[in-house]
Amino acid sequence: MPVIEKLIEKARSVNKSLVLPEGHDPRVVAAANKILDQGIAKKVIVIGTEAEISASCKEAGINNRKFQSLDFANSDYFEPYAQEFCELRKKKNMVIEKAREIMHDRIFAGCMMTKKGLVDGMVAGSIASTPDMLRGAFTVIGTMPGIKIGSSCFIMDLAKPSPAGDDVILYADSGVNPDPNAEQLVDIAMATAYTYRTLFATTPRIGFLSFSTYGSADHAILDKIRAAAKMMTKKVEDEKLDIIVDDQELQGDAALVPSVAAKKCKGSKLGGTANILIFPDLNCGNICYKITERLAGAAAYGPILQGLAKPVNDLSRGCSADDIVGVAAITICQSLAC
Repeated sequence: MPVIEKLIEKARSVNKSLVLPEGHDPRVVAAANKILDQGIAKKVIVIGTEAEISASCKEAGINNRKFQSLDFANSDYFEPYAQEFCELRKKKNMVIEKAREIMHDRIFAGCMMTKKGLVDGMVAGSIASTPDMLRGAFTVIGTMPGIKIGSSCFIMDLAKPSPAGDDVILYADSGVNPDPNAEQLVDIAMATAYTYRTLFATTPRIGFLSFSTYGSADHAILDKIRAAAKMMTKKVEDEKLDIIVDDQELQGDAALVPSVAAKKCKGSKLGGTANILIFPDLNCGNICYKITERLAGAAAYGPILQGLAKPVNDLSRGCSADDIVGVAAITICQSLAC
C-alpha cells in the first residue's frame, strides 16, 4: 500500500481539524470537500470572503459545501488575535496598528488559529510563496521545545524496498536551510526523528551523509558533518533516546546497504539500515530527492515542515486538489504528537 494511503488511514482514526487559508483558490475548496468526504478530518475551515469562496466553489463545480468558511478579517477572532500577535512580537517593537495589518494576511491568520488551538494544523501554499509560508509559521508558531530552527523533510515512498527492507526513507533537510552548521544539523536530525516516529511509530535510524565514511577522506567541509554526528550521538546517549545513529560520517552506501556497512564501517551501530538520511546542505538534499524520485521511481511527499510547535505544511503552487488532500493527511498525523 502506498505510504500516503497508510497515512490517510491513520488520519481517519482520529478526530482532528484543519485550516486551509487560501479560499480564493478553487483547488483548495475542492480539497476541503474531499478531506471531509474521505473522513480525514472532522472539521475543515477555509478562510475567505463569501464572494471569494463562492467564486472558488463555482469554478470547482461545488454545489454542496462540506467545509466551514471564515471571513477572518471580519470575524470575532480578528481583534483578539491581532492583540495577541502584538504581544507576541513586542520585543520586535510591534504596535497594534501593524499587528492588525499583518493579521489581514491569511497565512498569518491561519497560523494564529493553529497556535491558539482553534484547529490542529494548517495547510497552505497553493498561492502563497514558500518564503511567505515559512515567515508565518516561524514567526507565529515558533519551534518546539529543544529545537532552535525549523526544517523540512521529504517522505520518500520507495518503488522497491531499500537493501535493509525499508519502504519509506526520510530525506532532510531538502527544502529550507541552505547551509546548516553542525548544531543546526543536530536540530534537523532531531526534528526528522520526531517526524518519523510520529508518522510511522518505529525507531528512527539516522545516517549523517558525506563523501567520506569513518574518516576515509579528509577535507574541511567534512568537519561539520563529523561534529554533528558526534553531538547527536552524545545527545541520544545522554537523554536515553530511542534513536539509532552512528557517531561518524557515512557515505550513502554505508548508510543504506548492510553488506557495504560491514566492509566500510565495522562496528557501526546503524549497520547500513538508515531510514533517515541527513544531508550536509540544501544542495545535496534537494538534488538527491529529485534524483531518487525521477530515476528510482520513488514518490516524494514534501517538503514537510518540521520542528514547529504546531504542524503547518507548505504546498507546491502547481499542486492539485488531491495533492492538498495528501498533505492534509500528513499534517493531521503530525498533530498527534502536539
